[in-house]
Amino acid sequence: MRKIIGIFAIAATLGTIVSCGKGNAASKVKQENVAEAQQRDKEINLGAPVITFDKEVFDFGTVDEGHVVETSFKVTNSGKSDLVITDAKATCGCTVPTWPKDPIKPGETAEVVVKFNTSGKPNKQSKTVTLTTNTAKGQEQVKVTGMVTPKNKAS
Repeated sequence: MRKIIGIFAIAATLGTIVSCGKGNAASKVKQENVAEAQQRDKEINLGAPVITFDKEVFDFGTVDEGHVVETSFKVTNSGKSDLVITDAKATCGCTVPTWPKDPIKPGETAEVVVKFNTSGKPNKQSKTVTLTTNTAKGQEQVKVTGMVTPKNKAS
């Protein structure tokens, strides 16, 4: 047991000595690269696309279990460069988003369609769709909510 502890202590000491070699990571960063990146980020944010929705939440009210509810969210590019939606994911497989694959030009509008299948989803429901975009935030969200009346189970 003492040999194991001794070997572990020697290994830890050698690891510390080797990893703490000359200088630290911050000393290896070129300040000119940091300045360039900061300037590039400022320029990107000035001309970045801005996404605007006609609504961010759609309440489908009360529906019977088994129905498929569909809505569309109008997406407007309020920014100065093309808006690109690269992906759309829902919080569960019962919710399926369809989004525009082509860039949305500044000032133009497109639609994100969301279908929610209520089968097996009784009672209060709230499903979120996350859009991956090239906006400053990188992700935007819309939500579908409502009440699903459960089916009567046959005895």
